[in-house]
Amino acid sequence: MKPIWLYLTQEDIATERLQCEQEGRDLSTLEEEFAYVQSLDLENLANQPAAQALLDKTLQAPIRPDFPFEEPSDLQAIRAARPKTAPSLPKLQLSDAALEDKLYGAWTGRAVGCLLGKPVEGWRRPRMWGYLKDLGRWPLSDFFRYHVPQEVQEKYQLSERAPFADLVSAMPEDDDLNYTTTALAIMKRFGPDFTSEQVAQFWMSDIPILHTCTAERVAYRNFCNLVSPPASASFRNPYREWIGAQIRADFWGYAAPGNPERAAEWAWRDACISHVKNGIYGAMWVAAMTAAAFVTEDIPTIIRAGLAQIPANCRLADAIESLFEWQEVGVDYDTAVYRVHELWDETRAHDWCHTISNALIVAVALLWGEGDFAKTICRAVQPCFDTDCNGATTGSIVGILYGRKNLPTHWTEGINDTLHTGVAGYHTVKLADMAHETMRLIETLR
Repeated sequence: MKPIWLYLTQEDIATERLQCEQEGRDLSTLEEEFAYVQSLDLENLANQPAAQALLDKTLQAPIRPDFPFEEPSDLQAIRAARPKTAPSLPKLQLSDAALEDKLYGAWTGRAVGCLLGKPVEGWRRPRMWGYLKDLGRWPLSDFFRYHVPQEVQEKYQLSERAPFADLVSAMPEDDDLNYTTTALAIMKRFGPDFTSEQVAQFWMSDIPILHTCTAERVAYRNFCNLVSPPASASFRNPYREWIGAQIRADFWGYAAPGNPERAAEWAWRDACISHVKNGIYGAMWVAAMTAAAFVTEDIPTIIRAGLAQIPANCRLADAIESLFEWQEVGVDYDTAVYRVHELWDETRAHDWCHTISNALIVAVALLWGEGDFAKTICRAVQPCFDTDCNGATTGSIVGILYGRKNLPTHWTEGINDTLHTGVAGYHTVKLADMAHETMRLIETLR
């Protein structure tokens, strides 16, 4: 069997084309080459050089003069392109005990939100919504469970190997929590001045390559081929604006409570090894929102604190701003979800896993979740798309607002405060210990 992670597929070529079109690249001189490569059998390794050469050329394709967005990838240019004003946030005034409780709420909320979405990751609307409606559980208000009537199990192809809530007694390993733990370990090992090169070094020493996916796996492959950051993010990487960096971002906000700019910079150092443009902005936006949640409970302010750290005129900011407009004219949650699906095709991998489609779902859940923990994570998972990622991100933010002491027991008891990860030194840990370790780290950064 050929190792698929070593070669480009026809799906990669199709994704690259979509990516380039959305970046605003002019592909007119490459049309014949795309057609030629798409006619090849790429499982024949003799055809790989043609596919690789095409991807090398797409990165050189110019941006169309009529492209309306400004989307740099380097930190200095990103900062120069930010909005001229940012929300005024109060200073962090929490006691150490209160701050640690919010950190505990963040870690727990992230795990709970991830577990809510994990067993249905990859399910599209007919399958997920059909399951819920057949069980009389629409709209989503509780964990997905395996032990349901047999006809439902068979109709929706439930598997005992999937992490349904009634089949687990802890938070199982998942990349969403692996990366949160990885960020903690990177900060401990290298300190607050860690570099992008050190992030890459950590991955290669502590994360097996097959524990990575899409953009991360391509970046890892590039490291092995001596392609260093930031080139590792774009070299033959069709997934460079997918969700991977966005799901790695939460911890940078945990470590910078009340300081969105610092959180966003750390997120940039992490994201730029594997992502560009909106793939980076999604990470910076989430990190900044997470940092802001420690000092304000106002959801629109939290979201705008995130937007204040990314270019004002980028596709991600434009998409999120549209949600505020929808709310102003009275659009309800179901309609907002329908509109997102009109913009992004969940049946297409690029749309399903893109940063912007999933950032829209995160923002919809936060804005229409009314600050309620259960409603927010359920409204992040019910639309489908990348369910575990979006449940985790919203759970993290609302978990900070609640603090661990106030999180509903119904949602937290099933994981028994226990997290499994694939990160060396953290294979089975207590969430309370992760919060305490984060707190100790923050004390050294003051």
